[in-house]
Amino acid sequence: MKRILPVVTLTLVAVLFAFAQFGCAGPPPTVSNNTNMAIPAPTPDKAAIETELKKIENDWPRIMKEHDTSAVKRNEADDAVFVYPDGSSGDKTQDVKDMESGALSADSWEIADLKVNVLDNDSAVVSGRNIVKGGKYKMPDGKTQDISGEYRWIDTFARRNGQWQLVAGASTPVMKGPAGKPTPTPSVSPSPATKATPATKASPTTKPSPVMKPSPAMKPSPGMKAAPASSPAKTKTP
Repeated sequence: MKRILPVVTLTLVAVLFAFAQFGCAGPPPTVSNNTNMAIPAPTPDKAAIETELKKIENDWPRIMKEHDTSAVKRNEADDAVFVYPDGSSGDKTQDVKDMESGALSADSWEIADLKVNVLDNDSAVVSGRNIVKGGKYKMPDGKTQDISGEYRWIDTFARRNGQWQLVAGASTPVMKGPAGKPTPTPSVSPSPATKATPATKASPTTKPSPVMKPSPAMKPSPGMKAAPASSPAKTKTP
């Protein structure tokens, strides 16, 4: 009996230890077979974006005519950058200042050839052409510069907080050359110099044949006149 008691005690301890290790342990974590997949961006409504941006661009002649500074502040981003036709750079602050002072004016400001390239839901590029008549820009020194002419330009828009804003723009004058000026033909590169042909060796001197006896003089045929002595050739006048 005393021998059995230690054995039973050890067995009970082993069972309790196994229960503590495995019985109280929680269930193994469930491994998910689903991997994290990137959610595709919604397809942009190109027609709606094109309509909205064209409306903004076509409103610039009115904005300029009425000196609508609030529209400039609304349509241009605070960090916008611009390249003007003379090569200088500017920003929103400069545009607002010009609009407030009325520095920019024109009798006619036509917008044509608008093209919208939608990049995604929140960015797009617009290109077009301006035909300016009676355009004037009053410079800081008080002088007035004539800005009439034709210009090509490109604008970059970004949608921020649901509002499309101009973030960058550049324009350049369309240069028109003289009419009928022929297009220069690209010069053709000369082909490699042809190697000179080796000089032909002189053939051995031919021995003179025996002197032939003169044949009897031939009588002129009837009706043939003797050729006159040759005279110096004259240059033919036009």
